[in-house]
Amino acid sequence: MDFKFAEKSPNHFAYEYEQDGEKLAIIEWNLRNGIMDMTHTYVSDTLRGQGVAKKLLDQAADYARENHYKMNPLCSYVVASFEKSNAYDDIKA
Repeated sequence: MDFKFAEKSPNHFAYEYEQDGEKLAIIEWNLRNGIMDMTHTYVSDTLRGQGVAKKLLDQAADYARENHYKMNPLCSYVVASFEKSNAYDDIKA
């Protein structure tokens, strides 16, 4: 599953998964002062239960690491993931 990087506006970014022109999964953030405010995660019902949200978060986490950013969890999925796992400790804001 390949996620497409999207620049929504100068400080608003996302990774998206589309199939047949329909957006089925997305993780979004606003970037400010080297911190990614993780604002939204969505996975379509057709993809739920397949670990897609985690794959999106991992892709965003890799982006943060590559760019020396930190992540501030705001959406409920990212908050819960950060609480459950120490895999993201190195990029927590």
